[in-house]
Amino acid sequence: MSKKAKKGVLLVQLGTPNSPTSGEVKKYLTEFLMDPRVMDIPYLSRTLLVKGIIVPRRASKSAHTYATIWSEQNGSPLMHYSLIQQRMLQQELGEGYHVELAMRYQEPSLSKALRNLEKMYLDSIIVIPLFPQYASATTGSVIDRVMELMREWQYFPKVSFVSSYCDNPLMVDVIAEHAERHDLEDYDHFLFSYHGLPVRQLDKVNPKSEGSCPDFGCDSCRNETNAYCYLSQCYATTRAIVRKLNIPEDKFTVCFQSRLGKTPWIQPYTSDTLHGLAKSGKKKLLVFSPAFVADCIETLDEIQVEYANEFRELGGEQVDMVESLNGNPKWIEALKNMVLENGN
Repeated sequence: MSKKAKKGVLLVQLGTPNSPTSGEVKKYLTEFLMDPRVMDIPYLSRTLLVKGIIVPRRASKSAHTYATIWSEQNGSPLMHYSLIQQRMLQQELGEGYHVELAMRYQEPSLSKALRNLEKMYLDSIIVIPLFPQYASATTGSVIDRVMELMREWQYFPKVSFVSSYCDNPLMVDVIAEHAERHDLEDYDHFLFSYHGLPVRQLDKVNPKSEGSCPDFGCDSCRNETNAYCYLSQCYATTRAIVRKLNIPEDKFTVCFQSRLGKTPWIQPYTSDTLHGLAKSGKKKLLVFSPAFVADCIETLDEIQVEYANEFRELGGEQVDMVESLNGNPKWIEALKNMVLENGN
């Protein structure tokens, strides 16, 4: 810790198992899915479903998947890139700041990170959840937990939160730059695949309770009706990237991956979209995954392995992935600007 630091920055990522073993994956999945903002059903039902069905069935398979993306040198890709982002941002901000990294689930824990910051008697702390689009299950959960843990503090510095940055210009520049590493003319279609959410969670975020999400147009919802609608923010991210790369409207599709259970989730599903594109004769796809700022199991396995294999089995030829933001200096500049623009 820098003795000169007067301002704190807390970067918070979702989380990762400590190792690719069934036991560690079980611990991670249990903590993650027992969060009432993630699995927003009554406690007893959540406990029976998570601890009695989902985790016992998924832990071993998920551990095997984590093992395929785990690096002997760097360990978890999500942790590896998150640490890089922390170090690079610390270097950019200088000794007047202290940048702490935490995971919402597992290690390094939010409680440990906040204890470190508390001991420094900082003038201010800015919390940046590493999720570009706001959702109650991600950013909302981080903010909720930070406020809960800080209730025990005996002093309170100025605390601020960055709730979303779905169309941040520098972030969009990085995504476009990474996309242009591929020959864009070589692809039949572009997918923008975001992490899914249950539809009921979209409805809950509407503060006016004027209707269900499909009643609102995503082009106007974020600005006119509900600034915190995850779906509208996903479309805002997509529009910004599409404009930057001049992708025609008929050459891209927004879709949603990683659904769980039988309740309705945001559609169209990525898997269904792949089926439709293969059926229409598309052969080569380039996939963007702008809900993630670092490559992780959802990008390295779910898209690049699971969906790529599925598309080939359906008659397609190739699925490529646009690299996440990872350690791109321009992304670190975007984070730095968020700190400075929020008065820290």
